[in-house]
Amino acid sequence: MLFSLTQFSVVSVIAYLALAALSATISFRIYKSVLQAVQKTDEGHPFKNYLDIEISLSQEQIQKYTDCLQVYTNSIVRELRRLFLVQDLVDSLKFAVLMWLLTYVGALFNGLTLLIMAVVSMFSLPAVYDKYQAQIDQYLGLVRTNMNTIVAKIQAKIPGAKQKE
Repeated sequence: MLFSLTQFSVVSVIAYLALAALSATISFRIYKSVLQAVQKTDEGHPFKNYLDIEISLSQEQIQKYTDCLQVYTNSIVRELRRLFLVQDLVDSLKFAVLMWLLTYVGALFNGLTLLIMAVVSMFSLPAVYDKYQAQIDQYLGLVRTNMNTIVAKIQAKIPGAKQKE
């Protein structure tokens, strides 16, 4: 499905998937109807069990999910406000550098390519980490140490930057 999204629009892919599912269910319904007519049985609708299942959400479930969504939304809005209004200069500069780097990523890849890479990485990176955990942890420790010293030097040179302990 991800590869089809790289060639076709999202609307086309959804329409084709819906048509494929509808074709399969209609074909199965007709097959079962013909089979019932030939065997002279009265089994009823082949999807009756699924049609009888209640699929609506209760008011409590909707309230629970909206409350959870509200907590996440408020947290994101507070963090973005903190970053855009420069409550902490170093964090805002880190965010600016991240956004600048994302402009280059966006110029190189479209969203679907990034999604495909994320799906492939979700399944391959844990296996690679399990195999080479000692080496990866060693190099990540070196990178973390160097980044902490660089950030400390930058914070020391910027007036008004608060020192984190």
